[in-house]
Amino acid sequence: VQLQASGGGLVQAGGSLRLSCAASGSILSSDDMGWYRQPPEKQRELVAVISSDGSTNYADSVKGRFTISRDNAKFAVSLQMNSLRPEDTAVYHCNLRRKFLGRNYWGQGTQVTVSS
Repeated sequence: VQLQASGGGLVQAGGSLRLSCAASGSILSSDDMGWYRQPPEKQRELVAVISSDGSTNYADSVKGRFTISRDNAKFAVSLQMNSLRPEDTAVYHCNLRRKFLGRNYWGQGTQVTVSS
């Protein structure tokens, strides 16, 4: 499984960005897909995850501002980020989780920087 993320960049506080991630390889319809982030000098944390049936889970800090979506036909996941804050600054990683194996696959990460 390979994950290719895109869409990061520099934006002012209050602005928006959209991250996209395309998965290739041996993808299963039951795989969950999502986004994690790692702020500077902090541990990686969950941002949002979406299952194959469309159910979602968000970190409390992004609820109401971020929206995760998925295109099962294209094995792709996107993250629309609105009302960005400086504390959203992080490297964002695309994730695919193969639930029945308990295995995670990771993309290369894309930098999001929000200036105040």
